[in-house]
Amino acid sequence: MQMAKTISCVALAVCLIGGFMVSAAAQPADAKADHIMVTPDAVKWVDAPPSLPAGAKWAVLEGNPTQAGPFAFRVKVPAGYKMPPHTHPNLEHVTVISGTFQFGMGEQFDESKVKPMPAGSLVVIPTDSPHYFLTKDETVVQVHGIGPWGITFVNSADDPRQRTGQR
Repeated sequence: MQMAKTISCVALAVCLIGGFMVSAAAQPADAKADHIMVTPDAVKWVDAPPSLPAGAKWAVLEGNPTQAGPFAFRVKVPAGYKMPPHTHPNLEHVTVISGTFQFGMGEQFDESKVKPMPAGSLVVIPTDSPHYFLTKDETVVQVHGIGPWGITFVNSADDPRQRTGQR
């Protein structure tokens, strides 16, 4: 019985190690070649895409959020900013860099249900999970995930692209 347990443990270890080796070998050759290092003074803020309400700035730090693959970007929003309920097609990670991100879950914007997430906080938002946020002070968050990134508003009338005619 002890011998069977030992053999099973060894077999499991070999499978796990082999799986990691295959995973590493499947990485593109240049995936590890280029490091990305961004200092705060190098962040180049521009107007956010029209899918975000007016007043937001953003800076893409890695990848292209509209394409398949990893991406990272920062969003800076002013005090009093409100983002209506919306979803994303993929898992999204949001790290609060500065300010306080007032985060809520659900299809209805309800300020009484937001949770204050101060600088240093992390929010992981599952695929197609309705959420919203607001700010009481200027807030900067960093978003990362696997693209393509997109946004769908729960209520299409909340979509700022409807007002600008952009997609």
